[in-house]
Amino acid sequence: MTHRRDFFKTTLAVSSLLGIAGTASAASSSKPIVVSTWDFGVAANQAAWEVIKTGGHALDAVEAGARIPEVDMKNHSVGRAGYPDRDGHVSLDASIMDERWRCGAVAALEHIAHPISVARRVMEKTPHVLLVGAGALQFAIEQGFQPEELLTPESEAAWKDWLKEARYAPVANSEMSTYGHAPGSVVPGDVHNHDTLGILALDAQGRLSGACTTSGMAWKLRGRVGDSPIIGAGLYVDGEIGAATSTGVGEEVIRNAGSFLVVELMRQGRTPQQACEEAVMRIVKRRPEAVKTLQVGFLALNTKGDVGAFAIQKGFVYAQCDAAKTDLVVPAKSVFG
Repeated sequence: MTHRRDFFKTTLAVSSLLGIAGTASAASSSKPIVVSTWDFGVAANQAAWEVIKTGGHALDAVEAGARIPEVDMKNHSVGRAGYPDRDGHVSLDASIMDERWRCGAVAALEHIAHPISVARRVMEKTPHVLLVGAGALQFAIEQGFQPEELLTPESEAAWKDWLKEARYAPVANSEMSTYGHAPGSVVPGDVHNHDTLGILALDAQGRLSGACTTSGMAWKLRGRVGDSPIIGAGLYVDGEIGAATSTGVGEEVIRNAGSFLVVELMRQGRTPQQACEEAVMRIVKRRPEAVKTLQVGFLALNTKGDVGAFAIQKGFVYAQCDAAKTDLVVPAKSVFG
């Protein structure tokens, strides 16, 4: 008769071997790839690909990629050039997650240009997942990050112009996207005032990671936090299945645990495209009174390197980089349009 303890030892050994075999299988069948939200994700992808193409870890790749728009002075929806809240404060949110379900995030972080790197320190140096506000700033300084003024003259001017009417009216899609309005056209201060860089990577060893970074909605209430730093909302990674990130109105993504939902749908057998579509349609069904002006989009990547993207409104695009091409911009399918 097999002893109970021996049975458990055998079971654990078999499970371990199956896990190793599964990882090896995923690595052998996967194709290295980086995808990110919006056309400004092209530059982020290129930085991430520099890590991937030399055999680096997907986690290092997504951090490197996310750091690019964080210091892009033309990007007013991510990083140090982001538009402020209605009181004139620039606050940043970010999250990062790897294939082993390790994750870290910061929210309402002021005076630090690279929130994504602070989020990674939270993951690696603390027992916590999320640090916010003054505590996040204190931690960042203790970790050697240098505080600086993030409100740029251009952002300050836009904020003062907004104060003339103080009308809060976010609409669909990103100010940075060239899709949806003519190149060089003037975009009013209260239009296209929010968005996010979400970046997902699969490396040559079959490891998945993701990162998400934003300055949040322009002219928001001070202290408002969207989906980007919320694990399971703006970002979720499951090394066995796939990864997902979101863009658009964060409150709607949080209400539906959006990125987690996309990954779980992939676990149930949906392709990344099917999973994104089903997650978006769930929001549409629950908020029929708002969806004609509301934008939410999802971007997903599975362990084979298959990609999916879907949004409520037309205009959402994503950037893709692999061994064949480093600057592909793909319009996502949508419910309306």
